Amino acid sequence: MTREQFEALVARLEHHARKSPGAYKLRVFLLALLGNLYLAGVLLVTVAILVALVISITYLRAVAIKLIVIVTAFLLMLLRAIWIRVSPPEGTPVSANDAPELFRIIEELRRNLHLPQLHQVLVTDEFNAAVHQAPRFGIFAGTRNYLIIGLPLMKSLTIPQFRAVLAHEFGHLSRGHGRISNWLYRQRLRWSRLATMLEAQNSKGAALFTWFLKWYDPYFNAYSFPLARANEYEADAAAARLTSPQAMAEALTRIKVVGSYLSERYWPAIRRQADDTPQPAFMPHANLGQRVVQEIDDADAQAWLTRALEAKTTVDDTHPSLSERLRAIDASPQWVLPSTGESADQLLGPSLAAITQALDSQWQVAVHEAWQARYQEVQRDRSRLVELNRKHDSGEELGLQEAYDRAMLTESVAGDAQEALTKLRLLHKRAPDDAIICYALGARLLEQEDESGRGLIEQAMARNENVVTGGCQLLRDYYWRRGERKEADRWHERLMQRTEEEQNATRERRQIQTTDKFDRHDLSAENLEELLVQLRAIPKLRKVYLVKKRLRFFPERPLYVMGYTIAAFWPWRHQKLAKKIAAHIAETVSFPGQAMFLCITGTSGRFQRKLTWMRGSRIL
Repeated sequence: MTREQFEALVARLEHHARKSPGAYKLRVFLLALLGNLYLAGVLLVTVAILVALVISITYLRAVAIKLIVIVTAFLLMLLRAIWIRVSPPEGTPVSANDAPELFRIIEELRRNLHLPQLHQVLVTDEFNAAVHQAPRFGIFAGTRNYLIIGLPLMKSLTIPQFRAVLAHEFGHLSRGHGRISNWLYRQRLRWSRLATMLEAQNSKGAALFTWFLKWYDPYFNAYSFPLARANEYEADAAAARLTSPQAMAEALTRIKVVGSYLSERYWPAIRRQADDTPQPAFMPHANLGQRVVQEIDDADAQAWLTRALEAKTTVDDTHPSLSERLRAIDASPQWVLPSTGESADQLLGPSLAAITQALDSQWQVAVHEAWQARYQEVQRDRSRLVELNRKHDSGEELGLQEAYDRAMLTESVAGDAQEALTKLRLLHKRAPDDAIICYALGARLLEQEDESGRGLIEQAMARNENVVTGGCQLLRDYYWRRGERKEADRWHERLMQRTEEEQNATRERRQIQTTDKFDRHDLSAENLEELLVQLRAIPKLRKVYLVKKRLRFFPERPLYVMGYTIAAFWPWRHQKLAKKIAAHIAETVSFPGQAMFLCITGTSGRFQRKLTWMRGSRIL
């Protein structure tokens, strides 16, 4: 199903849902039931086959036993795929003794909306709030209800605004939306998990589901989409009724503006500190509330708000656009900053300091490794840029790769995007047919809405297939920003097609089987000799065979298959030594392309004939 077809179907279903909500919900339920019935049918057929094989052991003997093993493995895989366990959410628990005022608000809203009991309130580091339902003990023992509150959200809202957000989340639960949404989510998760497991195992049983999944998955997503969006409108209406339209409008407006500030300015500024400091010593959650008040001025707020109001409702998100949500509750955008001490995190009472410190400590631990890696990378890049600048200033001509590196480092390390663009323009004049230079220059021109970047991106895609996926995405986004929907959709379709091809290529290269076809390797004498030098340095390696897997997707990207035998006198040491040599090869041997290698004696001995019969396959 194309994006246009999906959008058209959702539009028709939304109209049907407004006109006949009962009939629409029945169709969603029946479609979900159809998927479950199909699964049940496949399970019953598989069990029936297994029973028949068990009964036939007396007659078929070894054949029956082999088939029983295969069918049992498929049945277990199927059961694991469809058994969806909903884990309880993670977070720091808060009790009524810790935050009495918060629980007073929660209890008031719960009574007004006739909610079931909330079993636990959890505070997290997300800029969000949600109600989560998890089964207690399977599907027959009820659910536990969790309220999840993000501390960054509490620090960014006033108490009335935060109360409106809670009312919205409780509005989902009050009409059973939480249970319905979670149930629909589990249906989608079940099919996604089944497809992933079948793909990973390259199971021949995938044929039982592939055709059905291809039709069912997009239709089920489309049919359930209007229901999820309608739930958002109903939850907004409940929140406006329990608090006020103004409080809800303030909350919606503030979430959009502060969310843009956090993603575009606050967190990027923190991450940039890794360029100069080797350790993450910052306390992001402790400082967040103060920074929000100090760093968002009226001009910034208006710019972010204008962009949010101009955004259209799309099928990319079940949440309607800000303008449509405000229109539905008959309210206008309201930008109100909390004064010092008025933010909703005060509702956490004496537990606020401990929770904030715990989240900051968890953040420091989580980012420590990536932070250090970034710091070391930046130091290397800075040294490299100094070296290249010194070489250039001395009058020595830089090689093409050196000049390209200098331009990119000028942008990423020195932070001078305009100077980097100038360098890329000069470099393009020097090498107008270089795909990587065309791509880098074209991408930056498109970011500046310069239409000359289009031709450069298309030229790069024609010359280097490795930039096709990124090029499609750049062109799609460029046309989308310009409002050229037809062109944007055309590039989106090509992106989806390319992505599917890449996924198929990855799947094809993930493993080798005895049913695969192989061709002679095409290494040059120079590359082969270089490979042999590396292989001869590996002890206990006896014979080595090298072939090339015959591929359907992107055959120009070779996948070499290297089979080898080892000198293991004792059988019990064979497997251990084979693993050791495989690890040694992976760490020390460089192939001129992607490669897989396996010991063709022992458990993988069935590949021996496949690799040894071909003339010229033995290289050592």
